[in-house]
Order: sequence, then C-alpha cells, then structure tokens
Amino acid sequence: MDLRVGCKSVRDLLHYFITEPVPITPRRALTLGGAVFVAMFSVLLVSTELVSGAGAPILVASMGASAVLLFAVPHSPLAQPWPFAGGHLISASIGITCATLIPEPALAAAAAVALAVAVMYLTHSLHPPGGAVALVPVLGDASIHQLHYQFLLTPVTINIAVMLFAALTIHNLPGGQRYPAPSWPQPDRRHKHRDPPPLERFGIDEADLHQALQEFDSFLDITEGDLQKLYSKIVSHAARRRLGDITCADVMSRDLVTITADTPLAKAWALLRYHKIKALPVVDSERRVIGMVTLVDFLKRIDLPVYEDFPERLANMIRPSQYGYGPAQEKPEVVSQVMAAPVITVGARNNVVNLVPLLSDRGLHHVPIVDSEARLVGMVTQSDLIAALYSRGVSRGQMESSKEQRSAAA
Repeated sequence: MDLRVGCKSVRDLLHYFITEPVPITPRRALTLGGAVFVAMFSVLLVSTELVSGAGAPILVASMGASAVLLFAVPHSPLAQPWPFAGGHLISASIGITCATLIPEPALAAAAAVALAVAVMYLTHSLHPPGGAVALVPVLGDASIHQLHYQFLLTPVTINIAVMLFAALTIHNLPGGQRYPAPSWPQPDRRHKHRDPPPLERFGIDEADLHQALQEFDSFLDITEGDLQKLYSKIVSHAARRRLGDITCADVMSRDLVTITADTPLAKAWALLRYHKIKALPVVDSERRVIGMVTLVDFLKRIDLPVYEDFPERLANMIRPSQYGYGPAQEKPEVVSQVMAAPVITVGARNNVVNLVPLLSDRGLHHVPIVDSEARLVGMVTQSDLIAALYSRGVSRGQMESSKEQRSAAA
C-alpha cells in the first residue's frame, strides 16, 4: 500500500472525529477561564454550605458543565437564561418525583433522565447538564432526600442565580459578547417598525427559517439570530465575489464641500442650499472627519408644532445671537453644537460591498471615505452606490449577451 495513500486515508478518517478549532484569542480564553473560576468558586461555596454528603459534588459537577455553555458558547440556544434555569429546575423536579415514587434506584434514575430530556424538549428548555441534575435527588444520600422539594430552592435556584449573575456581568462588560443572545427578528429602532432590514427582504425570512428547521427535524446548536447573521455574511461574501474588485474609491465623489467645527450655522446652511446637498462633513485641521451636519440636524432642533412659521423658526436658529434672536446659551451658534458625532467612515480601498449594510440596514445616506491615514478623500451616497451596482450589472449583462451571440454564431 502506498504510504501517501495511507496518510490521506488517516487524514480523512480524522476529519470525522476532529472538529475545526474555535476561533478565539488566548486573551479571550483566559478571560473566560477567570470568569468560570469566579462563578464556580461561588457555586461551590453555596452548595457545600447548603448541602452535605454525596449530592453536593454531583450538583457542582452539573454546574461545571453549565459553565462551559454559559461562558464558552454564550450564543448557543442551550446556554440562554431560560434553558439554563428551566432545564435545571424542571430536571430537578422530575428527579425528586421519580425518587419519591419509584423505589428501585436504577429504574428511578433512568426514568428521571428520560423524562427530563423529553420535558426539556417540549418546554424549549433543553440544557444538557439538566440530565445530571435529575440524577442528584435519586442518587444522593439521606441529606438530599431530606430536602425533598426544598432542594429546588436550596441550592438549585441559588446556584442558578449565582451563575446567571456571573454570566450577565462578564459577557456584558465593554468588549464582551452580548448575553443573552438577541432573539430574531429584531425591530427597527431607527424607523420604529418591524419590517426586516432591506438586505433581508430578498433573502430568507422568519417563515422560511422555521419551515427549514421543522423539515430538518433535529436540534441545531445555533440561535435563529446567529443563523440569520451567518446567512447575511455568506450573501455579502458572494456579492463581493460577483462584483469583483470595485472599491469605494471607484464610486466616491471627490470634489467635496467641507466645514470645520467652528463654522457658523448660517454659513453651513448657506452651503447646503447653494450646492443643493444634504450633508456636510466636518473636518479638523488635518482633514480627519470629526462630525457630520445634515439637513435633519437643523430641522430636528426646531420646535415645529405647525408648518406655517417654519421659515421664521429656522431663521431664528441659524442667525447669530448678536442680531437679537434668543440668548446665546439656549441657541446653537456653530457647527460643533449641532453636528452628529462620531461618524462611521470606510477606507477607500475597501470593497464597495462594505457600503451596502451601512446605506441600507443602518439607515445612513452618506458615508465618508478616508485614506490609510484616516483623512477624508471622498463621499459615497445611496445614489452613488445604486449607480455603481447598476453599471456593473449592465456590464455583466452585456458581456454575457456577447458570449451568447458568439456561441450562437459559432
């Protein structure tokens, strides 16, 4: 047998048993390890204080398994607050009931785990360590049996509270992962409606996802929200591949009108009107973007119960205070007092696909384009992006049409 063929066979065999490495930095791994240490130390103190005998180690072991889910894979459906809390409490209740009604320990243990798994499935609270919790009332010693249903409160509920508090605190620190994982779909907080974002309207929707999961007929360790995000990233990479190497520099406007933070509001308004544009980037002395002023920034600062006095109210706001229109401390005078900051910028060498979620789902209308030193070099609007995508679509259509004509002629 050829050695290379044998090595390939071994590698193919190992692929069935070895999963892909988890993409996590050593620093993140150490941080999670520290969080698990704090949580487990607290749980151990509580369990050994409230429960003595053989039941305490088994209970702490189940919490150790839960710690892997809560801290290592916090976006897993198995690690969310309801599966964690509900899985423990439901399984513990079933374990106590089976230990009370079934005198044979082996039969009671098997029944407790089987019923716990079935009920957790039906109540959407599947949590693997729940199977271990169901065994504690059955296999525990007299100290556990004496607690009876009080076991649900002390120590199970207390341990749940300790672990959840640790998970919520650690994951929601700055730079951490959001916990619990957001449900899907999320409402549009910007426009106050429940329509899906534009990029998702032509992809899968909630009904498609539920139907596919029902047909799959198996549990997937991923939330609907994460599955939707994964799909969006796949679509983005596919679009980048189809569009080729169109960069932001290829589609951006270069002759820009800019202002500074100390530009008077009257001048900023005049520039918007004169150039018939809707936004002005605010730059510093090194041409780095520090803010953005749009028509909306002017309008939303005007108390406008009726439209009839709109021109007068707008004039009162942008006219300098020395002309007698309101006290200076109550009225903005310069751009820095009304501009939106910070501003999302995109590098000039980035693929144009990076602009799509910003100009659609994020609701932006203008995206400043910067060079490698973060200096403003251009601006891309929704119109620019539409024109670029249309032009590339027309070009690809013409190329395919030419190929078909040549094939037909041949």
